[in-house]
Amino acid sequence: MQQKWKRWSISSRKWLWIIVVVGVIAALPVVYDRLQTEKSSKTVEFVFDYRDLVEVASYRVNPQTYIAEQLVRLKDAGVQSMAIYESTLDDLRKARRLMLWGATDIANLTESVIPENENYTYVLFSSPENNTALSPLIREAFSSLGIATKDWTFRGQQGLIIETPLEDATLKPLQPDPFTLEMLHDQGFNIVPRLVDSLTYNEASVEKLLNRYEELGVKRILFEGESVKGYTDDEDLNSVTQFADLLKQHGMGIAAIENIKKQQKGFNKLAYLLDYNVTRLYSLSEGDSSLSPEVISDRFALATKDRNIRMIYLNTIPSRDTTKAQITDSLDNLITSLSEPGGAVEQIKDNGFSLGQATAFEVVDSSFQRYFKLISVVGAVALVSLMISYFIPLLTLAAFVLGLLGGAGLMVLKPDLFAQALALAAAISAPTVATVLAIRKINENGPPLRSNALTYVVMSPQRRLAHSLVLYVKTALISLSAVPFVIALLNNITYSLVLDQFRGVSLLHIAPIGLVALYVLLYRGEFAFNKTGKLLRTPITLSWVIAAGILGILGMYYLSRTGNGGSVSSLEMSFRTFLENTVGVRPRNKEFLLAHPLFILGAFLAYKYRNAAFIMIIAVIGQLSMVDTFAHIHSPALISLVRGLLGLGLGLILGVIAIIIWQMAEGCWKRWSPLLKR
Repeated sequence: MQQKWKRWSISSRKWLWIIVVVGVIAALPVVYDRLQTEKSSKTVEFVFDYRDLVEVASYRVNPQTYIAEQLVRLKDAGVQSMAIYESTLDDLRKARRLMLWGATDIANLTESVIPENENYTYVLFSSPENNTALSPLIREAFSSLGIATKDWTFRGQQGLIIETPLEDATLKPLQPDPFTLEMLHDQGFNIVPRLVDSLTYNEASVEKLLNRYEELGVKRILFEGESVKGYTDDEDLNSVTQFADLLKQHGMGIAAIENIKKQQKGFNKLAYLLDYNVTRLYSLSEGDSSLSPEVISDRFALATKDRNIRMIYLNTIPSRDTTKAQITDSLDNLITSLSEPGGAVEQIKDNGFSLGQATAFEVVDSSFQRYFKLISVVGAVALVSLMISYFIPLLTLAAFVLGLLGGAGLMVLKPDLFAQALALAAAISAPTVATVLAIRKINENGPPLRSNALTYVVMSPQRRLAHSLVLYVKTALISLSAVPFVIALLNNITYSLVLDQFRGVSLLHIAPIGLVALYVLLYRGEFAFNKTGKLLRTPITLSWVIAAGILGILGMYYLSRTGNGGSVSSLEMSFRTFLENTVGVRPRNKEFLLAHPLFILGAFLAYKYRNAAFIMIIAVIGQLSMVDTFAHIHSPALISLVRGLLGLGLGLILGVIAIIIWQMAEGCWKRWSPLLKR
């Protein structure tokens, strides 16, 4: 009965392959929808932090003149927008709108005795215009907090007394400086407000603010701090929903900052309520603004092209330059990185983008997409079942049936978890199955387990090369069969915006290697359990321990290179930049420099030397890496496809070169080794 069931399981593989092919075909319309979504946003917006500009200007002899000059330079360089924070008294002081004193300072200034029981803040406006515009703004803000204010004059200048300590008063957020807003708008800059969530949410105040922003043409909001506007009071006031409704009424979206340590609280909820009117933003830190213009421009070009970034945020900071004995900043460096020939603006335009206010992706979701996804689910389960069948044939049919039943349950209870789990399983299965089939093909045509010189004839080098190249192409196609499944299962705008991420990257980078190693060690010609018994009875030697240690170190290094946080050396970064500038899209180094050439060379050698199949354990890295490229959902699918094809093409060339070098070395060895034995 067991043998009959095993035969049924093995014969069922052809039907599973048919289901996989049908699933791949069904996933293609979903892939097309994603491509259309990615084409819907093609404008890039450069945003400069205006607060940083004011900070830098405060160290100049003529601050206002300096600001005016730099605004012109920034606009000419391609910066279209200015980020404006909710003001504080300290911001207005730096902008020379007013002066501030505490109780001790005012006592010294007025040559009087400091009050024993009075610790107030004293504000003096620098002009009557500033008093007219800012006094009501300051009064309203502090009154809403229950802090009293009253008029005050000093030497003919008008001011205010705020009945709270200076340290407390300077922390309170105010409406943005109206003079700055008007000035920037008149100069043609878009305004990108940065809102904080430090005070109790007041819908009337927020609506008044958004009304003003709408008059200024604001289309997108940024948040400062750990949470979005209204999050702190959301439990009591449902304030995030109120804020979302106001943003929708005023036609405004939000921006998601890339690579922040932790997503701002309430951001995902707000994004959902806004129907994902969200744009991804890359922020160049103050420290990185001093990098070379070439590095900065390459970062901006890659962010827009490879990661669907549509907003670039620029920061600067004043610094002490002891070599010049002066305060310097990175503004000149930033402007050069944008405007020089071959700079960021030119590269971005060459990549098919235009400069303007960033827009959110228009999600394309065809009416039949859900049915195509269901068929893709069945195809992905079949692919996973096929992988299981090559290791435990008896479980083939059971794995397929249980996969469908379990998947149906998870799809109802936790659809997001199910989609991610199945996408990961398919991503692991395809490169594993592809490499296992390659090894099986080599076993069929290569040296038998116990070679018999009378019946076995080694193929000619030409035939071995031809077989290796055909096998290389077939294996790549099978590995790439996982890609439509991954795209279809994770075709949700939340992945493109990195509000949700594909999990299990480390497992994807390890599992196929382990499974192929298991197959090479235990499933080539002898019954697996027999080999397992032999391995368990083999004495452990010092060489085994050393080898295990080396493999462990290599494995840790390999894992350190995976995922978005993988570390790379400065030399490799230079090489990556060279490839990017040379071929337009950078193929992955581990694919075309290591794994793909090793696959071709390993197959070529394995057709003659049986143990060369062990090379396939390393070569599978190239197969899984191609699939992993598409698991970065925030990268455009076409870019990922070009990256994979370039890796395959360059890997093929290097693989053929490796074979030629091997043949030359082998010929020299055959010719000269007899002489060495004399």
